[in-house]
Amino acid sequence: MKKIYCLLICLAFNISLFSQSIEQIKSDTITYIWGEGSGTTLKKAEQMASSMILEQIASMYKSKFLLLKSEFNLADIDNNFTEVFNSIMRTYSGPLLKNSEKIVVSNEPDARVFHYMKRINTDNIFAERKNKIIGLTEEGMDALKNNKISDALRYYYWAFTLLRSHPDGSSIDLTSDNQMQNLLATWLPIQINSIFTGLSVMVADTNTPGTSLSINLNIYFHNIPVSNLDYSFWDGNTWSNIISAKDGLGYVDFANFTSAKDDVKLKIEYIFEEEATIDSELRDVMRILDPVPYRNSSLIAKRGDAPGNLNVQGIIAKKTVASDSSWLSRSISVLPEEEHVPFEQVMGRVTASFKTRDFNTIINDFTPEGFKMFQDLVQYGQARILGIPSYRFVRFGDDVICRSIPMNFKFANNYKQFVEDIVFHFNSSGKIFNLSFGLSNQALNDIVNKDTWNEKVRLVLVTFLENYKTAYALKRLSYIESIFSDDALIIVGSVLRTATDDGNKYLDNRIIRYNRYTKTEYLKNLKLSFQSNEFINLKFEDNEIRKSGKGGEIYGIQIRQNYSSTNYGDEGYLFLMVDLNNPDLPIIHVRTWQPQKNPDGSIYGLGDFN
Repeated sequence: MKKIYCLLICLAFNISLFSQSIEQIKSDTITYIWGEGSGTTLKKAEQMASSMILEQIASMYKSKFLLLKSEFNLADIDNNFTEVFNSIMRTYSGPLLKNSEKIVVSNEPDARVFHYMKRINTDNIFAERKNKIIGLTEEGMDALKNNKISDALRYYYWAFTLLRSHPDGSSIDLTSDNQMQNLLATWLPIQINSIFTGLSVMVADTNTPGTSLSINLNIYFHNIPVSNLDYSFWDGNTWSNIISAKDGLGYVDFANFTSAKDDVKLKIEYIFEEEATIDSELRDVMRILDPVPYRNSSLIAKRGDAPGNLNVQGIIAKKTVASDSSWLSRSISVLPEEEHVPFEQVMGRVTASFKTRDFNTIINDFTPEGFKMFQDLVQYGQARILGIPSYRFVRFGDDVICRSIPMNFKFANNYKQFVEDIVFHFNSSGKIFNLSFGLSNQALNDIVNKDTWNEKVRLVLVTFLENYKTAYALKRLSYIESIFSDDALIIVGSVLRTATDDGNKYLDNRIIRYNRYTKTEYLKNLKLSFQSNEFINLKFEDNEIRKSGKGGEIYGIQIRQNYSSTNYGDEGYLFLMVDLNNPDLPIIHVRTWQPQKNPDGSIYGLGDFN
């Protein structure tokens, strides 16, 4: 009884201290701003309290939103601007919670919460968004250097969108490569427009199967094939789904030739509203603000009376831009021309089968497993060959690799269409036993230019990554299961530190447990994802591969990954720790994925697991 009495006294004393502290904060309006809320749940109470603080901060900063205010005429300032401004301020609720202190006065079901922060710290609420604006701008600059036009447009436009939502939007600047201080409010729109004006399109060839019309395009930025570009075209009635060009290859398809009698209109994608959902703040800001129109985002593909006279921007049709094989002659030994004939004959039959869609005629050119993969591939997104392929053959042990056939893929339940290079693997008997989606030119160059490694290692790494991305596209769960070690460390996200786990030699105390999966758990989730998605498409960019100093042929692969599927899309950074001591059976010991780089600009790598 005495213990209970003492406990009640202590509890009453603590409540008294609580109340005293809250009252002191409320009375010190020079130092603090505060809010309090109540509700049946703590979440509702917290929302009410944070709304009170945001209203006070809004009144302090409203006059600073000059860039946003410049979008409204004087007659709209009082009503429309105020409404948009208040909505924008609500997008700062997340940073507010990070920068304010919270006191839970009472718990559910009669929840009461008190939030407060020092006035001098209110700038911190906007600091995170400023860093994001600068980070996106820098990402855009890096993308442009590598001719990733879609990435550059996306990052620049997203940066400008967030800039419009920032109180310092009219004054944030950044030092560019030429060491000039550029005011982003003017510099970003100029950069976006300059990208549009730097684009050019040439017709590679045309095809008229039946009454339809297919036009293959070569797409350049300042006369260099684009690494990527997203666009749509006017089909006579509406704008098409988004088409993702790759390594300079694109296309337009008209269901009826007569619908293409006028000039073909292309519209370059730069808003990327669907992809913006990966960032909740960006998503909310984009829903509030009106899109910024860019007239230069439209290109006209002019055509004559017949398909053979088709031209784009006055340039007459030319041959399809070189496929992903141009890097081979520089870095990897190609098969001597006198040995090409049997493989060229097989590839000729394969490409011809796409015209008739009678694939059973080429069944003898495949192994049983290879033909099953081929069937899966041609059923994946109504595969169609683009242009006239330019083959290169590479000797890889007893096998031969053929690079490559460019194809496009489109899906009934998706707004986006893809271009991919398909790579064919021949066994010693001259039969195709494996197919894969090729890496981009840049991703290939990142690997094959590592000439300190022998040729075999570089080809093993290329083949491994291409098989890896293909396994997700074709939902080859058994293959994915085979390449993960039984004790593989699989991590998604980054939150907390943990103590060392002696049960797994690849884990140290800097890596988190949150969203850490066993191999069985990961495969179970992956199986559900395969079942619920019509398609999955992985794109790899910005490879960084290092060899470990321990364990022989152990490699760390850091790679930027764009993931698209029927009902989900994201982008982030993938790290794979791969054992290639047996090149015929690569084994993944560590797989991590993080949506953003670490605060110091790094991503997980070999140093975290050695």
